[in-house]
Amino acid sequence: MADFVLKTVNKSAVRDLTDPIADVTSFNTLIESVIADNPFGCVGYTDRDGQPVAAVIRNREHYTAKVNFLNGEGKRVGTVSLQSPSITAFNANASEVLANTALATAMGGTAERNFGGESYYCQLKCHDPSGDDYYVTFTRKTVRISSYQDDAIKTTVDTWADAVPALA
Repeated sequence: MADFVLKTVNKSAVRDLTDPIADVTSFNTLIESVIADNPFGCVGYTDRDGQPVAAVIRNREHYTAKVNFLNGEGKRVGTVSLQSPSITAFNANASEVLANTALATAMGGTAERNFGGESYYCQLKCHDPSGDDYYVTFTRKTVRISSYQDDAIKTTVDTWADAVPALA
């Protein structure tokens, strides 16, 4: 019987944030700054189809809005959770639910946004100068580095995160 032979060692590390990222605008500003400023020193490359790929790209993302329905006494009588593929859809979907009087009537309460219960997720694909791809995944409460091999990558991301107040 054949055995599995280790070919690479892919690592992951997570940073739990002291405070959740405040809102989707702050979250997006953080993501956009990583893409624009490239603080990890990543490099662009050409894919197998000959297409150029930027050094840091959004690989996967989703955003979940929460809307509670409160009765006249302020008691929650219902809730709606809306997972959306982009921030634009996230905001549009939440607005649509908040304005939907038929849904509020069916729920038996008034719609109110639950900002504290919302979640954001964005995974960035980064291309290291060594040729390795790794991922930096942001949520409201964590930053995760995954699929890296060289500990220098973790050190670089960790040093950058130490200098970003929202990632304390």
